[in-house]
Amino acid sequence: MSANLNHIVLVDDNETTSFLNNRLLGRLAVADHVSTFSRADEAFEQLWGSAKGGSSAPAPDLVFVDLKMPGVSGFEFLELYNALPQPVQDKTVMAVLTTSMHGADTARVAKYPNVEYLTKPLTEEKMLKLLEKRFQ
Repeated sequence: MSANLNHIVLVDDNETTSFLNNRLLGRLAVADHVSTFSRADEAFEQLWGSAKGGSSAPAPDLVFVDLKMPGVSGFEFLELYNALPQPVQDKTVMAVLTTSMHGADTARVAKYPNVEYLTKPLTEEKMLKLLEKRFQ
């Protein structure tokens, strides 16, 4: 599989999960660059600068965010992302990657248009399905 995305971002406070996901993405060679953040607020600031989308860096193609994190949660991250101007949102596919299969969490995420919901662990099969669905 060749790299077809420029930049994938992993936002997860669990270092082991981030390491394994980074390794999987590297093995699959689906992106030129993978960034990892352990804090959602830092990730958002780096990626979009502010709620107005003021970062000078190119937008990532795909962002995986965990729901349950200290500080800014994945839900709060989604709120910030949802507040970005639509043209900014259109550049990035947002995917929740969580251990939670709780109905309240899935329903809450479903309120956000175009946000994918994946359960951990991230696997080659899940990644390929996501790429096929959102990047073909």
